[in-house]
Amino acid sequence: MALPGFLELLVLSTVMGLAIFLSLPLVLRRSRTERLVNFLSGASIGILVFILADVWGDVAALLYGGNSYFTDPALDAIFLFGVVVAFGGLFVLENRPGRSGEVSPTSTALIVALAIGFQNLTEGMVFGTAWAAGALGLLTVIFVGFILQNITEGFPIAGPLLRAKERRLTQFSFYFFLGGIPTVLGAGIGFFWFSVPLAVFFDALAIGTCLYVILPMLKAAFRPAETPAASLLKQRLTYLGIGLGFVVGFLVNAI
Repeated sequence: MALPGFLELLVLSTVMGLAIFLSLPLVLRRSRTERLVNFLSGASIGILVFILADVWGDVAALLYGGNSYFTDPALDAIFLFGVVVAFGGLFVLENRPGRSGEVSPTSTALIVALAIGFQNLTEGMVFGTAWAAGALGLLTVIFVGFILQNITEGFPIAGPLLRAKERRLTQFSFYFFLGGIPTVLGAGIGFFWFSVPLAVFFDALAIGTCLYVILPMLKAAFRPAETPAASLLKQRLTYLGIGLGFVVGFLVNAI
C-alpha cells in the first residue's frame, strides 16, 4: 500500500534534481569566445569550491552534534573513512598501470558529477525527512533553495568540457542526470528513515571527490596560453570567474 504523500514527494524531488538541466542551454551554446570559456571555467571552479565549503558546513553540524566543542569519535571514523575511500579510490583508479596519471577532462567531469550526486543524495534525505514530518514551512525553504542550487551545479560538471570542440547532448545529459537524480533517491530514503552516520558518509564521499578533482580543474584553468599577454588575460578571467562563481553559490544558498 502506498504511503500518503510519497508519490508527491518523488515528483517534487525529481523537479529539484532535474533542475540541474536548466543550465544545459548555456553549456551547449556553440557561439562562444575563448574569453567566455575561460570565464565560465573559472566560475565552475568557484561554484565547486563553494559546494565543498557548503558540504563541510553540513557535515560539521552533524559531527559536532549541536553546541559541543567535541566530535563523536564514531562519526569521525565514518567521515574519515568516506573521504579516504573517495579520494584514495579515485587516485588508485586514475593512476593504475597503463595510464598517464593526468586526469582527462571527461574523467574530471564524471568525478564532479559523482561529487554533486553524493551531495544531492544527502540533501534529498533532508527534504524527505522534512516531508515525512510535515514541516511545511521548512519544506518551502528547502524546495526553493535546492532548486536554485541545483541550477548552478551544472556548471562545475560542464566546466572541464567547455573547451571540447564537440559537445554532445547525450554526454552532458548523462553527467547531469548522475549529479541530479540522487536527490530523488535521497528523498525516498529520508521519507522512511534518516541516518546521521549515512548522511556523514555520503557527505564525506562528496568532500573526497571534490578535493580530488579541484586541483586538475585549477591546473587546466591556469595552463599558459599561446602568448604571455594571452596567458595574463586568461588568468584574470579565471580569477574573476572563480570569485563570481563563489559569490553566486553563496547567494543562491543564502536565499
